[in-house]
Amino acid sequence: MSAIRVDTAARTLTAFGETIQCLIGKAGATDAAAKREGDAMTPRGTYPIRALLVRPDKLAVPNTKLPWRWLHESDGWSDDVRDPAYNRPVRHPHPFSAEHLWREDGLYDLIIILGHNDTPPVEGMGSAIFLHCMAAKDFTQGCVAIPREALLAVLARLAPGDMIEIV
Repeated sequence: MSAIRVDTAARTLTAFGETIQCLIGKAGATDAAAKREGDAMTPRGTYPIRALLVRPDKLAVPNTKLPWRWLHESDGWSDDVRDPAYNRPVRHPHPFSAEHLWREDGLYDLIIILGHNDTPPVEGMGSAIFLHCMAAKDFTQGCVAIPREALLAVLARLAPGDMIEIV
C-alpha cells in the first residue's frame, strides 16, 4: 500500500490518515505513458519516494528516515531531452537546460524526489516530478505541492520503500 495517495480530481493528498488540499500541474493530470516534457501535467501512477533535498538556510536538520542532503545554490535538475543527464540532478552552470532548485519563493525549501521516469529516464517523458512546498501559485508545472508544515509532518513519517500513488 502507498504511504501517500494523491487524488488529482479532488486535488487532495492523503497520508497517514490525514487528507489535505494539494496542488497539481497547471494542465491537470495524465497517465504516465502520455506524460511529455513541458506539458505542465502531473503523471498518474505509483512511484517510489527516493530521497529528500532540504534548503539549509530555511530549515533545520529534518526529522526523517528518508535519505537526504542539503540543497546547494548550484543544484539543478536537467529538463533537456538532449542532455545525457536528462531527469537527473546536475550542478549549475550546466551546458544543457536545467531547472534551478535554489529558489527564493519557498517552493523548493523541501523537495521529496519521486521515482517518475528514472529507471532509466526516457527522454521526453517528463522530468523533475517532486512533492514540494506550496508557494504563491495555484498550480505546479507537474509536481504535487502541499503546505510546508503539512509536508514536514508527512516527511516525519515516511521511510525508505514508501510509495506515492497519483490517481
